[in-house]
Amino acid sequence: MPRFTLPRTAVAGGVAVIAVAALAGCSAGSGATEPSASADLTIGSVDLAAAGCPATVVIQTDWNPEGEHGHLYEMFGDDYTLDASTKAVRGPLMSQGEYTGVDLEVRSGGPAIGFQTVSSQLYLDPEITLGYVSTDEAIQLSDQNPTVAVMAPLDKSPQDIMWDPESYPGVTTIAELAEAGAMVRYYSGAAYMSYLIGAGIIPEDQTDGSFDGTPANFVASGGKDAQQGFASADPYIYENEVPSWNKPITYQLIHDTGYPYYQGALSVKADQLESLSGCFEALVPVLQQAEVDYFADPAAANTLIVDAVEAFDTGWEYSVGVADFAHDTMLEEGLASNGDDGTIGDIDEERVQRIIDITTPIFTDAGTPPVDGLVAGDLFTNEFLDESIGLQ
Repeated sequence: MPRFTLPRTAVAGGVAVIAVAALAGCSAGSGATEPSASADLTIGSVDLAAAGCPATVVIQTDWNPEGEHGHLYEMFGDDYTLDASTKAVRGPLMSQGEYTGVDLEVRSGGPAIGFQTVSSQLYLDPEITLGYVSTDEAIQLSDQNPTVAVMAPLDKSPQDIMWDPESYPGVTTIAELAEAGAMVRYYSGAAYMSYLIGAGIIPEDQTDGSFDGTPANFVASGGKDAQQGFASADPYIYENEVPSWNKPITYQLIHDTGYPYYQGALSVKADQLESLSGCFEALVPVLQQAEVDYFADPAAANTLIVDAVEAFDTGWEYSVGVADFAHDTMLEEGLASNGDDGTIGDIDEERVQRIIDITTPIFTDAGTPPVDGLVAGDLFTNEFLDESIGLQ
């Protein structure tokens, strides 16, 4: 059951740091009993080593393994290891079945990094090549930990507000939900909630920042209270994996309220963009193709995701049913899409600037103002994308 007991870090006035104990142990992936012997592999049509990529491309994710990260796990073949002590998957980096000349390490976020932001991890650990940084996080930390996004795996964030359709018949939007008098529970400090309140979509006295990541309060209210959730997981979980509920929920995406941030954009430290540009020219198209391949056939990557969650044992649960639901929902809801131009992974400047305009006063009031003069072009580049690669 994803996102129960272990809350994501909410982006808002400050960086949450929660200590967690490291869990020991290491297990091998399918067919692997020792670290990958990539030196024995023949490099295929893409040579990332020759392009200047590090010997191991390290990608720091924003949470435990899940379907939203499917394109990363798509880049592993059969020869990989699951390291339960560091909550990482390692193996040769593959592209459409061919070795690329380098290895890949995908690190879990959330509890694995003490719930710190990915931006801070990028600056703490020089081994990390790319990290999952959301637009509002990049804005908030642009002064101390500036990052530049090179690809957005998700065109829309799955973040939503969810509610019981039986308790609120005919309600289709968050604004209508608020008009019906619902109390909305969320993680305290979330920037999107400050937007919803400031935009007059939800009255502040109908918000409750006590959400703890579990279904307990939602179930206890009998559906009278709404709460934040993820469209790519919670509708399946609440209907199929919460015995005390086991019926449908409905939702509206935060994206569709006028807060169109990119969640988990693949980002690099701003001062490393130039030195890694040769690598990214070759690597970013590989990442794009991996996403296309994942959505064409998610079976192997989803199996790896579920196996990794079990091996890492952080308290997070993730079933095959949720993984399959996430894959289908990301396509059906347009969470993963080609945007307006047929290219997977591109970032829209107007959307980024809108989030800057919305969140600058929020973060300033919270004591973490963005860097002076910040504009959308400081936070992303589409220069490394292959415009011919997109979902079919």
